[in-house]
Amino acid sequence: MRKLVKRAALSLLKSAGLFRAFENSRWRRGGVAILCYHGISLADEHEWDPSLYMSPEDFERRLEILKKRRYSVLPLGEAIERIRARDLPPKSVAITFDDGAYDFYCRAWPLLRAYGFPATVYLTTYYSEYNRPVFNTAASYLLWKARGRVLDGAKLGLRKSLDLRTAPSRQSAWLWLLAEAEANGMDAAQKDELLQALAAAAGVDYSVLLRKRLLHIMTPAEVSELAAAGCDIQLHTHRHRTPLDRGLFVREIRDNRERIEAATGAPAIHFCYPCGFYRPEFLPWLNTAGVVSATTCEPALARASSNRLLLPRFVDHANLSPVEFEAGISGFTLALRR
Repeated sequence: MRKLVKRAALSLLKSAGLFRAFENSRWRRGGVAILCYHGISLADEHEWDPSLYMSPEDFERRLEILKKRRYSVLPLGEAIERIRARDLPPKSVAITFDDGAYDFYCRAWPLLRAYGFPATVYLTTYYSEYNRPVFNTAASYLLWKARGRVLDGAKLGLRKSLDLRTAPSRQSAWLWLLAEAEANGMDAAQKDELLQALAAAAGVDYSVLLRKRLLHIMTPAEVSELAAAGCDIQLHTHRHRTPLDRGLFVREIRDNRERIEAATGAPAIHFCYPCGFYRPEFLPWLNTAGVVSATTCEPALARASSNRLLLPRFVDHANLSPVEFEAGISGFTLALRR
């Protein structure tokens, strides 16, 4: 009910011209709305986790709004340079995708090209080379597919059964599963075997999941193809983690950069914190690693006063209605948060 009231109120404010006033204001012109996306569904992923996935139809509606409202969609690198120069066009936006999932290649990129919009993909590279479903997300997805049940842990080679009867119990089961894999030192192949067992228990044909490339990262060949077509590929760590040890942190950037630059032939100098997690000590480490900018998931416009290694983004997802999206990119809701 609260969300319905909020959406109704935003619709009234939009009708009254408030969004237009904000998007054309001097305050809005001084900043860029850096949009953050994760996945565009190949199947039912947006039903499983609407905070991460959006249907292709909903994503195209976002692009249509940007086109209809005449937003200036800039490449990320250009947007950052023009922030510094205080030379932004009206209603500036940049589009970014985290992780580099296959669904970007298959679903998002064709739509972006059709609308003529540039985009940056922050690519994590371990599962690009080991091209199987990403363990953490695939485990959550398969537990959701088995929702409403209790899975026999013994049949899965686990110490206890998994209660999937409610959303909170599924979350607890997923976190326990991740911790168990970590505690047992499972390598990628062992994790994939566990996913196959989970799929069988959930009644999911794992070979179909593999064939459709659900929850996969793009291959190096696909990354090369996108880069040749004009897509910007940037840093997101090799193993999707930010170690608190300086040497390991810098190694993540180095390993990630080597693979990206080998695939694209272009410099990788922009970074996105995995899961939006950052700490103050990361900033000098990024400087040492030659990183020019880094984005968070903090909601605000990126402005000249923003720390270039802590740039905010507007995280868009399936739980946001079109009017909430418009309120965000116009600067209205971001100004309220401020």
